Amino acid sequence: MIDRIIVALDLKDRKRIEELVDKLTMISFFKIGSVPFTLFGPELVAYLKGKNKRVFLDLKFHDIPSTVAGACEAAVRLGVDMVNLHTLGGFEMMERALEAVLIASKNLNRPKPILLGVTILTSIDEASFNDLFGPMEYSLHEKIISLARLAQSAGLDGVVSSVDRVAPIKAACGKDFIVVTPGVRPKGFEVGDHAKVFTPKEAFAVGSDYIVIGRPITRADNPIRVVDQIIKELE
Repeated sequence: MIDRIIVALDLKDRKRIEELVDKLTMISFFKIGSVPFTLFGPELVAYLKGKNKRVFLDLKFHDIPSTVAGACEAAVRLGVDMVNLHTLGGFEMMERALEAVLIASKNLNRPKPILLGVTILTSIDEASFNDLFGPMEYSLHEKIISLARLAQSAGLDGVVSSVDRVAPIKAACGKDFIVVTPGVRPKGFEVGDHAKVFTPKEAFAVGSDYIVIGRPITRADNPIRVVDQIIKELE
């Protein structure tokens, strides 16, 4: 189960990132988000791949279809193992992104990365959703399920969504449809800026395929101890 834990390297200090990667030898999967990618660029991906780590490039692409397709092709060239885009970009955008990923993977003779859709950000609750889109005939929950179905129909491998949506998404899209869940915290850690948080054990119990954990590990004085605590909780 340890290979299904993704550690988010959302840090501004390159030295700290390298220290964490060297310390966390038991972790094989790391997430690079907008902050470290903007600061350190593709070379950070190359560094992690050079350490034989798997990379989730979490840039949440959201643009016109041709631009997102080009970005996804570039992600394949970087050798990432997982990449995401916003489902709110629409069916054509997602379909073009998948096509670009498939062609690039074939041309470069590389495994196809897992392509995920982002439904609604985990920082958005029902009130925020209504503020953004105005009064709706459907709820936030219904919109998330609808977007997951749209992603599946476009050929994506899965979605990023909060733990409390995993079971309904699996029910709607099938057990093989991948769900990656952020907003996961070991027992005793602060919530942060996610609207809802769950423990690793709770996340896997409802069917999460991968969980993303950042600050509880990366900001810890002893990150190895935190990972050990997580592993113990999962036993």
